[in-house]
Amino acid sequence: MRPKSTAKDLPPRLLRRTKTLVNGTVWTGYYYNGRTADGKRCEVPLGTDLTEAKRKWAELEAAPAPKPAPIVRLMRDLFDRYERDVIPTKAPATQRSNMARLKYLRIGFDTAPVDAMLPHHVAQYRDRRKAKAPVAANREISLLSHIYNKAREWGLTKQQNPCVGVERIKETPRDYYFDDGVWAAIYAQARDDLKDAMDLAYLTGQRPADVLKMRLSDIRDKAIEVKQGKTGIKVRILLETEDGQQTSLGALVERLRQRHGQVSSLYLISRPRDGSAVSIAMIEQQMTKARDRAAEKAKDPNLREKILAAQFRDIRPKAASDHANLADAADLLGHTQQEITKRVYRRIGKTVMPTK
Repeated sequence: MRPKSTAKDLPPRLLRRTKTLVNGTVWTGYYYNGRTADGKRCEVPLGTDLTEAKRKWAELEAAPAPKPAPIVRLMRDLFDRYERDVIPTKAPATQRSNMARLKYLRIGFDTAPVDAMLPHHVAQYRDRRKAKAPVAANREISLLSHIYNKAREWGLTKQQNPCVGVERIKETPRDYYFDDGVWAAIYAQARDDLKDAMDLAYLTGQRPADVLKMRLSDIRDKAIEVKQGKTGIKVRILLETEDGQQTSLGALVERLRQRHGQVSSLYLISRPRDGSAVSIAMIEQQMTKARDRAAEKAKDPNLREKILAAQFRDIRPKAASDHANLADAADLLGHTQQEITKRVYRRIGKTVMPTK
């Protein structure tokens, strides 16, 4: 505290004010140099009697200092920091997804105080989004939950996560099975690069994005090494069995190598003309054309309907479903829990013997 320059005979923060009245007498008053609740300086009058002023001064000194006004943080502050510090650390596809989800969260919660967020606010948001985008609503609440957990880590709130205990909208996993009849019909109408992509997706069981980024340099020690873009999980898929026999994947790779002898390319799946990478949009466009041609040629209405419902992303569940062993299917897909493989990706029932 800075030493007093006047009234040094008085205690700290006790001020003396004097003025000469009209009749010539000198008036003396005492004041306490204090602070308001919001921190602004103010003088509290203590009267003209020094003894009484000192008593009041002692009471004021003993009183607790006014607490500064609490900092009110808004959800937009959390969104801004999460967008700046967390989202850039994620995979490109996840970044795009997070930014899309964050746009809707900002509309719903941008100006809400962080410490005022309660589960029923999140439930209200869920119910508003349920009609138009039920699946997106679940993903947005999951993102909001992670943002709030990060805020607790950053020390920006002590409140419980308001997403905890909020029931999610029930989702029905896609149940389409890409059966062999549909496969044969579409495969017959596909270009060579689409056929290659279908075969590689089926034999490796990987996501479309991971299939299309596979390179010749990923082949090491008689296996294709895959690092999944979504999870970062690493999988080695064998080109040969333990006794040296070539797997179906090994035969496919040989076929692709021969094709690469005609057009130089780093990628296992490449464009026929120049060997450049094939994007998901390109492969989906080709899939649509082959599917439409196959549907036109199909005489059976049921087969035609199944053909039109097929998507390239259904090949991964087909790989999981066609694998005889659930544990092997989970390993191929890179799942750490077999329950996910069983519940989401195995789309045909268990094969059993009849009663007799």
